[in-house]
Amino acid sequence: MSMITQDIVRKLWDEAGVGNIAIWKDETMTVVPADYPGETAGERPMVILKPIALVNQYELLDFALNDEALLEEIERAVRAAGGAITREQRE
Repeated sequence: MSMITQDIVRKLWDEAGVGNIAIWKDETMTVVPADYPGETAGERPMVILKPIALVNQYELLDFALNDEALLEEIERAVRAAGGAITREQRE
């Protein structure tokens, strides 16, 4: 199974200002507080992404979903943590 880059961007967009996004080995994404200690019940997320740093610069979600640099940054972070990730096909 593989995560979809644009799904992560959508989650970051939706949760900007609420908290950071933890991505777990089972490919789930949860919101964690900015001061999250990095572990829940003995489990550590693969990666924690900061929505404001990643998507706050875009006026519209569509801009973020199509920004090559943003997509590559997210993909690098997930792959560096050992996760599998692919992009949605553009229409």
